[in-house]
Amino acid sequence: MASVLLLLLVIILPLCYCVDAACSDGNCKLDDECSSNGDCEPGFYCFSCPHGYLGSKCVRSSITDQFSLINNSMPFNKYAFLTTHNSFAIDGEPSHTGVRRITITNQEDRVTQQLKNGVRGLMLDTYDFEGDVWLCHSFQGHCYDFTAFEPAINTLKEIAAFLSANPTEIVTLILEDYVKTPKGLTKVFTQAGLMKFWFPVTRMPKKGDWPLVSDMVAKNQRLLVFTSVRYKERSEGIAYQWNYMVENQYGDGGRRAGRCPHRAESSPLNDKSKSLVLVNYFRSAPLKLITCEDNSGGLIDMLQTCRGAAGNRWGNFVAVDYYKRSEGGGSFQAVDTLNGKLLCGCNDVHACVVKNFSPFLSRTQANI
Repeated sequence: MASVLLLLLVIILPLCYCVDAACSDGNCKLDDECSSNGDCEPGFYCFSCPHGYLGSKCVRSSITDQFSLINNSMPFNKYAFLTTHNSFAIDGEPSHTGVRRITITNQEDRVTQQLKNGVRGLMLDTYDFEGDVWLCHSFQGHCYDFTAFEPAINTLKEIAAFLSANPTEIVTLILEDYVKTPKGLTKVFTQAGLMKFWFPVTRMPKKGDWPLVSDMVAKNQRLLVFTSVRYKERSEGIAYQWNYMVENQYGDGGRRAGRCPHRAESSPLNDKSKSLVLVNYFRSAPLKLITCEDNSGGLIDMLQTCRGAAGNRWGNFVAVDYYKRSEGGGSFQAVDTLNGKLLCGCNDVHACVVKNFSPFLSRTQANI
């Protein structure tokens, strides 16, 4: 009898495996095994995360449009936005200085592709360099040939092209700003054709709700820019970031389980006079191969922790490295879930999220 059972297992198990792995030609769904991107449905790609699971499976490559879930008539601070940390520090970006770059990278896609995939917050490090404004991943407030990525106008023109082609979308720029040239940022934003989309500081509330998204779209004020330099709010009309938002500690200090300390420049997270909440979740030294694990369960846990630290407020901006790398839904799932909780207006969060995002939820993450 034992030999008969063994024979049946030998026959049946491969058949079961074939049923599970039978999808292909664009029919594979979230978490299905795959062998190439072409196997996966639109909105997914075939990815391997050795630290999270064996083999390759279809994971998400884009986010759900937060404004199409219900409508765009809520205040801006009632939505959540996927944000890329050091959006410009891209793997494979060719040298623009003629010198081999020796610095850390944090993303894999060009900014245009990030925006197409649903990223709506971009973190950019701006520097004076070679008589212009450059994007650099550098140190001590100075840009060098070996830390420079590209002139800022290149990326800013990508953003201008996206806003022109997508007249209902809003993009937020968060600048780690080392530009000391007077009106240097104003000049490059003007040259890139972005001033026509500018959301003015005079409309930014330092307390209470922001304008409705529908109103921002109607007025074509769809570019929000924040700087880390206080005086530029007065001198150039660029919003000083921590007048309007609170932010948790970046890097390893922001990844400690059960804790969500605020960044030194930010007021405490529970300061509700600041209407926007930024949650960082990335390592001090990015490790691309294990970022897929970071962008999954750990990220979800940190969003829950930071909600408590922020006085029962969910994050509006979720900043990550290598944003597409995940064990399934990843950072896309996290932001979709936040939008469910921010927008649904119901007490049963689980039912609310499942109702609005069931096509995008993985089996494990649906239990958040």
